[in-house]
Amino acid sequence: MSRGGALDGGSLAIVLFLAFVTVSLLLCGLAAADQDEPEQFYTGSSSLGPAQNGLAVAGDYLSAATLLSTTGSIALTGADGVLFACATVLALLLFGRILAEPLRGPGRYTLGDVLAERLGRPAVRRAMGVVTLVVLIPLLLVQLSAAGRITTVMLGLPAGALTGCTVATGALMVCYSAFGGMRGTGFVQILKTLVVVPVVVLLAVLVLHRFGGDPGRLLDTAARRGGPGFTRPGLQFGDTLVGRLDLVGFSLTLVLGAACLPHVTMRFHPVRSAPELRVALRWAVGSVVLICAALAVVGLGACALVGPRELRAADPSGGTALLMVTTALDPAPALAGDSVLFALVACAVFATALAAVAGITLAAAASLAHDLPSPARGGRRGRGPAAREVTRARCAVALVGAVAVLLSIPAHDRNPQVLVSFTFATAASALLPVLVCAFLGRWCTARGALCALYGAPVLTVVLLVFSPAVSGTPVALLPEYDFRWFPLQTPGLVTIPAGFLLCLLGSRVRRGTDGPDGARGGPGTPPGAARWAAAQPAAADAGSGS
Repeated sequence: MSRGGALDGGSLAIVLFLAFVTVSLLLCGLAAADQDEPEQFYTGSSSLGPAQNGLAVAGDYLSAATLLSTTGSIALTGADGVLFACATVLALLLFGRILAEPLRGPGRYTLGDVLAERLGRPAVRRAMGVVTLVVLIPLLLVQLSAAGRITTVMLGLPAGALTGCTVATGALMVCYSAFGGMRGTGFVQILKTLVVVPVVVLLAVLVLHRFGGDPGRLLDTAARRGGPGFTRPGLQFGDTLVGRLDLVGFSLTLVLGAACLPHVTMRFHPVRSAPELRVALRWAVGSVVLICAALAVVGLGACALVGPRELRAADPSGGTALLMVTTALDPAPALAGDSVLFALVACAVFATALAAVAGITLAAAASLAHDLPSPARGGRRGRGPAAREVTRARCAVALVGAVAVLLSIPAHDRNPQVLVSFTFATAASALLPVLVCAFLGRWCTARGALCALYGAPVLTVVLLVFSPAVSGTPVALLPEYDFRWFPLQTPGLVTIPAGFLLCLLGSRVRRGTDGPDGARGGPGTPPGAARWAAAQPAAADAGSGS
């Protein structure tokens, strides 16, 4: 408390932290009252309206890593960072236009459900469950680590408390996901979006106000402090041939991989009708556009007010740019921990990280409990009694949370960008080719999907391990070693075409039967496709009438 009795920045941070945790736990508790059926746990029984679902999609889509890395990229690389922010918006827009509608439907809980129904093979569901875990666990480690760091900063704790804050954050995410289910985490995502949007817009307004409301003056100052090439693409990876290829590959990976992450696509399954889907997408894309536009202004402000040298000294990847520009904008000459504005921004970042952690945990646990068990257990999709599956899902949430906490602790001192790149590259190389080929290509078979789902992640791991992102550079995951031979930092330029090629070549292989019941598929017709197509009118009618 200040001398006049008003809250200072540190006290306000604690109040905001406790308020967000309390409200979000209350929302999850209210949602937990009717979570005894899988339909309710995995989809919330479609209880969210279109606008609410759109805000939840935006909340799931924008993670703390996106919030911090986008601001840092714009502050350090100028045009490249703006290009990445535009790619973030374009990814959600393209995915919503092309693949959101096929994912919608009653009885679909995961991407494994969607593909198994489309291609008619239980093995596809299991493969999708494995890939979902491979994609989401690295991203979960990044989000959990970010949440632990922000909690330490907000509460003014020493660096040694980072492990304890990470464990506490993990316990919160288990509570949100296990008891709230899809509906409860949806409420948390909506709350997060309603917190983040006004905070980043306020920051953008303060940055523009510092430069007299003139965006041109802001850009000129940022370009002068950013140095040569700040306003031209190529500063992030260099102006060499390899650098240009890296820029194209990273942008392509971001556009094709960001929006098809399983915790984002999970929000589309319970949407009841196509009109509601379009409304939800408008709310989601509008929220993401507003946030990314504000982050572009804030990133330029970080370069103009703080300077690239100071930003790199604090964090070579620019991950602290958002918090540092907040301190520079505060009119009072206070320390960061005593700044009221800093407390607001830190709370917004914490809300982003915690909500993202809860959404990712739920999606990973859903695949672990719903996709991986043997289909011999009975049920239409090979599942046991309803109560047993919900119990299994909640146990899976606890297991995923415990593993994530244990793995995130040794990752605190490592560059998180490698894990984020792996997540996006694997999603773009394995998930996207299978979804596109299964729904837009009449020639895709279950065997082709399995080839892409298992082959593309392996190729991504191999190329990324031997890339400059892992060794040989100061900002690599293992800077003390150098065993790189693959020149690109992001392997998407190779692995994305390889994913489509694996799906194509696997689908061309004919081995007698390919369907679940031993029926031979016709030329160019995916097994299960006829049954899937026949079910669509009935599903659409049921969704429209609900």
